Amino acid sequence: MRDNFATDFPLLKQMVNHEHLVYLDSAATSQMPEQVMAAITDFKKTDNANVHRGVYTLAQRATERYEGVREQVAAWIGASDAREIVFTKGTTEGLNWLARSLKIHQGDKIVLTMMEHHSNIVPWQQVAHRLGAELVYIEMTPDFQLDMADAQRKIDGRTAVVATTLVSNVLGTVTPVRELAHLAHRNGAVIVGDGAQAVPHMPIDVKQLELDYLTFSGHKMLGPNGIGVLWGKKALLDDLDPVEFGGEMISEVGLNETTFKPTPWKFEAGTQNITGVIGLGAAIDYLQMVGWKQIQQNNQQLVQQALTALAKIPGLEIYGKPTDMVQTGIISFNLAGIHPHDVATALDMQGIAVRAGHHCAQPLMKALGVPATCRASFYLYNTTTDVTRFVDALVATKEFFTNGIS
Repeated sequence: MRDNFATDFPLLKQMVNHEHLVYLDSAATSQMPEQVMAAITDFKKTDNANVHRGVYTLAQRATERYEGVREQVAAWIGASDAREIVFTKGTTEGLNWLARSLKIHQGDKIVLTMMEHHSNIVPWQQVAHRLGAELVYIEMTPDFQLDMADAQRKIDGRTAVVATTLVSNVLGTVTPVRELAHLAHRNGAVIVGDGAQAVPHMPIDVKQLELDYLTFSGHKMLGPNGIGVLWGKKALLDDLDPVEFGGEMISEVGLNETTFKPTPWKFEAGTQNITGVIGLGAAIDYLQMVGWKQIQQNNQQLVQQALTALAKIPGLEIYGKPTDMVQTGIISFNLAGIHPHDVATALDMQGIAVRAGHHCAQPLMKALGVPATCRASFYLYNTTTDVTRFVDALVATKEFFTNGIS
């Protein structure tokens, strides 16, 4: 078993502000290993053709590789059928498609959680405004968990959709999705999962979680930007209308009427991001090579090391529960009296890349009582040395803003 995967990631070898880069923003975008880049390059060099449309050899090879990744993704998340996999631009597009396609009526309830990313809030807001539905939010407990007693009160017979993150991109909180699914189904609602932060860090089985729909993005799991997945139960997808129209998703077009291809191809209008799909498949190959045991052990080791060291810094507040953070690699924090943007800028000057801001989760920030936080997010290519560099840089940053240059 390898101890260090950083050598597979070319970007991590560079200097930033005359310091060796420590990249701690994988919750926003993960880096790509050489193996994923090589797969993309190989496709471009050998099989670059449009899929589904040609009978010549190149097009057939491209189609086989493209559809092969659909099979691969289905196995990766425990789907029953590769036809349940729809390729999208990313999590946001999948959530928007669902918000525009699901059967929601005036007076229905759309139940979200206070921990949602804006991409799992704004599309539902638009639907609620347009159709006269009611948006309802499940609160958090004081220890940053979802309040399941509140969920039981709010998910009722008027609920049409429950949409929830599987993992909070700010707190690292792991949502009790299966319990929410039971509540949703008991009341005749469907449950939509935002898996953007979960799929890169833990094994996901959509059947075991009892989800109806799941969305996630390739760029958070070592793949390229601009590719994502919408999974849905086959019968449910069959019942949805496509939201984009044009070439490739059609069966037959007349002057006044069009019939569409079956699921999933009816949702994939126009030329798809074929290169992105190939990269996504290569990313799954890489993650399978590393293995969940290694990924989770690395998360646990790094986060525990970081939390132990951060606890010794006076005035540093952490948002989240340690048992969740070690699963998801996410630590959000603030240094008292120093704006998160100033902290992030100071860390950047020392070669440390962290994110600062509201993390596209402004309702959650208001619930926490802060305008913004800093966030360090770890992944399989980070090392114990990275943690030491990060903590030392934070101590130096606090010293600078407290006492200035000595």
